[in-house]
Amino acid sequence: MGSRQHVRDIKTGPPLPYQGDIRAHTREYAEALDAQDPLHQFRDEFIIPSKNDLKRKVLAEGNGHDEASDSTCIYLCGNSLGVQPRSTRRYIEQYLRTWATKGVTGHFVPHDDQLLPPFLNVDTAGSELMAPVVGALQSEVAVMGTLTANLHFLMASFYRPTKEKYKIILEGKAFPSDHYAVESQIRHHNFDPKDAMVLIEPKNPNHPILSTEQIIETIDRNASGTALVLLSGIQFYTGQYFDIERITAHAHSKGILIGWDCAHAAGNVDLHLHDWNVDFAAWCSYKYLNSGPGGMAALFVHERHGRVDEKQPDSDETFRPRLSGWWGGDLRTRFKMENKFVPQPGAAGFQLSNPSVLDMNAVVASLEIFNRVTMQEIRKKSLNITGYLEHLLLKYPLDASPEDKPFTLITPSNPAERGAQLSLRLQPGLLDHVLHHLEEHGVVIDERKPDVIRVAPAPLYNTYAEVWEFCQIFLEACREAVKARR
Repeated sequence: MGSRQHVRDIKTGPPLPYQGDIRAHTREYAEALDAQDPLHQFRDEFIIPSKNDLKRKVLAEGNGHDEASDSTCIYLCGNSLGVQPRSTRRYIEQYLRTWATKGVTGHFVPHDDQLLPPFLNVDTAGSELMAPVVGALQSEVAVMGTLTANLHFLMASFYRPTKEKYKIILEGKAFPSDHYAVESQIRHHNFDPKDAMVLIEPKNPNHPILSTEQIIETIDRNASGTALVLLSGIQFYTGQYFDIERITAHAHSKGILIGWDCAHAAGNVDLHLHDWNVDFAAWCSYKYLNSGPGGMAALFVHERHGRVDEKQPDSDETFRPRLSGWWGGDLRTRFKMENKFVPQPGAAGFQLSNPSVLDMNAVVASLEIFNRVTMQEIRKKSLNITGYLEHLLLKYPLDASPEDKPFTLITPSNPAERGAQLSLRLQPGLLDHVLHHLEEHGVVIDERKPDVIRVAPAPLYNTYAEVWEFCQIFLEACREAVKARR
């Protein structure tokens, strides 16, 4: 049985608690769900911006506002930027103290009260905590760089085009940075993107979902000329969760390597990159993984590609070709400065520069929280709370007229085919009015112009009561926007 089968069965399995309950549209019901939530205590691990803080024009603390009466905002934007863990300050302050008191010796000197090992070994600490989040062996993960840079590094190794096989398959509406990276890699190898980029476009623009069958058909049609498939684990615009396991297996059956951009999947859904036999993947850490804006990213390289003892085809090297840097080198010779590169086994051998210890502390502060729970538990709440959001938006109020709901859901309705995010497409001309109303009521979501808002309840810190309140505010915003348009 596939590792996602238990999730896929949710569509035909027993109803979720709020389905069929006439009280589901009440705040009391939402609060009861929160009281039963096994993850409810994790909310206290995070700092949720307050409504007043969102409006303040200065960053200085203690400017006279009453913190006791300052309610938190409704923050449903973890798919874009996660909130700050409370422990981040403690990790950063200890790093600063180590640097201040030990200088360069901080690379080597351990401390009895350390939160992270000496600077020299922080990358190992990062990979150890990151691996279970994405279903990987520790040796298959490296916490390094930034997402698009990591995609370039990985394609430098995995995109090895020939005159016969040179195409890259990706979504037509891939995140722009992914599109640019693929296009520039193709040009770098002196191919024409018009011919070499195979873009999978939705069959219906009003329902911009790419079915697994459509993706497989595209692979089949282009198999003889394709060198690489690069797709998103979760599509940033629609929130669709692709069937990574099945698509990966099909690409391999055609002799094609496949990589995944897991920016919207890591920390969101229950990934099994090793078991699914994924060739490579990359992701950022500032969305569901809460490392802060532009926080250090990570990559995955399956163990079969990270070996350092097998002669490579058409090469005298005993490891997979790559762009190399000294931090990826054999630990036994790293400081001998011999200028003969032999990589560490696994994903660590794809590292280039020594990591930013400052950034690593921010990543680890959040990963430590994730390692106190399982991704299966996070996914279970995500299915429930996102399903509750959908239920309230589509079913309530019971007496709503069609014009009270001037939006459509473009995220798959099957819970197994989405993560925490629901993307709602508003009727033309309503977006700005709706956004203004949400902002005035302390609701933080994000938009994709001209007409889509993305709403993402993060299981570790969002509550059912917040989801309930958001729906009240959003539906009111829709009604007012429709009136203003008349």
